[in-house]
Amino acid sequence: MTTQEILDKLPYGKSFLFVDELLHIDENGVKGTYIYAKDLPFYESHFKDYPVTPAVILTETMAQIGLVCLGIYLLKDINLNTSIAMTSNAIDFLKPVAPGEQVTVTSEKVYFRFNKLSCKVKMENAAGEVVCKGNISGMLISKENG
Repeated sequence: MTTQEILDKLPYGKSFLFVDELLHIDENGVKGTYIYAKDLPFYESHFKDYPVTPAVILTETMAQIGLVCLGIYLLKDINLNTSIAMTSNAIDFLKPVAPGEQVTVTSEKVYFRFNKLSCKVKMENAAGEVVCKGNISGMLISKENG
């Protein structure tokens, strides 16, 4: 499965897609990037005099790259549609992410069993500084094509 095929299977519309590119993926982890466009609507109000990317969006970016993309890859040999629901996360936020910044997410699989995927994730800015890190888990729910 190519990285483009994985991106094509992501279940998000353009306005809620936080994955630009997958740099590497295998059965043990994934690495990908995203640039937060300066005109994303939440920057207008979060915060109005000092816009920063909300923690929930940083978490969603790590989940999309580190959990969903990896889950799609792990289930590549099964001819089923896959839905991924995040079930838990524990993230430490260390630095703000400004509008226009590119981030790189690295995810390492902790375990994948009984359709539950758990990953150790970190997000770095372009300077290589860790902006947030932690663990994210989710259930992979497969539905037959129909």
